[in-house]
Amino acid sequence: MSLPRIAIDAMGCDEGVRVMIEGAALARRDHDKFNFLLVGDQARIEAALDAHPNMRGASEILHCDDVISGDEQPSRAIRRAKTTSMGLAVNAVKEGAAGAAVSAGNTGALMAMSKIALRTLPGIDRPALAALMPTLEPHDVVMLDLGANTDADARNLVQFAVMGAAYSRIVNGFDKPTVRLLNIGTEEIKGTEALREAAGRLAAATAPGGAGLAMNFDGFVESDKINRGETHVVVTDGFSGNIALKAIEGSARFVTDLLKQAFTSSLRSKFGFLVSRPATELLRHHLDPNNHNGAVFLGLNGVVVKSHGSANANGVANAVTVAARLLENKLTQRIATDLAELGETTLKSNGNADEATA
Repeated sequence: MSLPRIAIDAMGCDEGVRVMIEGAALARRDHDKFNFLLVGDQARIEAALDAHPNMRGASEILHCDDVISGDEQPSRAIRRAKTTSMGLAVNAVKEGAAGAAVSAGNTGALMAMSKIALRTLPGIDRPALAALMPTLEPHDVVMLDLGANTDADARNLVQFAVMGAAYSRIVNGFDKPTVRLLNIGTEEIKGTEALREAAGRLAAATAPGGAGLAMNFDGFVESDKINRGETHVVVTDGFSGNIALKAIEGSARFVTDLLKQAFTSSLRSKFGFLVSRPATELLRHHLDPNNHNGAVFLGLNGVVVKSHGSANANGVANAVTVAARLLENKLTQRIATDLAELGETTLKSNGNADEATA
């Protein structure tokens, strides 16, 4: 069966074209029905393909040597959408030449280009950036918004919850994922007016006789419980979400660096490291961001996945795999169906997303 191609912005990764091509090759081992549109400098892509001959027959190259820099303002990047590797990868989705785009480039530029080119689904005011984070349980937690919108009203938060639940059903396999709003406490009186209003609407929509959404809404969650695994989808505005994400990532690096210092402080500590090495290796693997790489812009008329700029080949492979799974499981159609159940299509506004803060 032929499946939509995945457009790869081969030029955005910190490690270069080689890592992007190697990552796509690794992903294709598990998703060999997908083909690729590789966008970037043809000579460099051809050289990288020499190490992965199985990719040649599954790939088409779209030459482009113009790249969006990591510090380029989204407003300027938009004007170069038709000449840059990132812009051409997103445009391939718009034109139907690809079903999804994957880029490791500038987050703000990718968000802006994607929204202008693909537009939002009916019933979605603003797209949201969603990512997977590790938990104490076997499954990851979906968190959104992580930086696409600096603020969000109650309607935005309800839409984010619908999109996050649809994403969780695909990546984690839950029939009715548990959804909670990020708040400063779990009591009903806590939080902003927007949070309390969104909670009321979601509670009504998931109650018996409500909209019948495929989620279990369970009120609020505090930031120290995000990674416990009890919540499957954490919903918040992009300002709070981006701060929470970076605090969690910083804490993970702090723990691993602290352990490294402790285990190298003396001969006894080094011996202790050898004894406990299987456990520390498991911890390192669990906290490695490459194993959870691949944030998604939810709510667009198409699939766009953002890879970490510093991702290695395994990280890129995870991002490409996310794109493949979302295409295979028809993410946009699932979101549209859930919005129809909720009746959000009658509440569409013309609000514009704020510039990405990530």
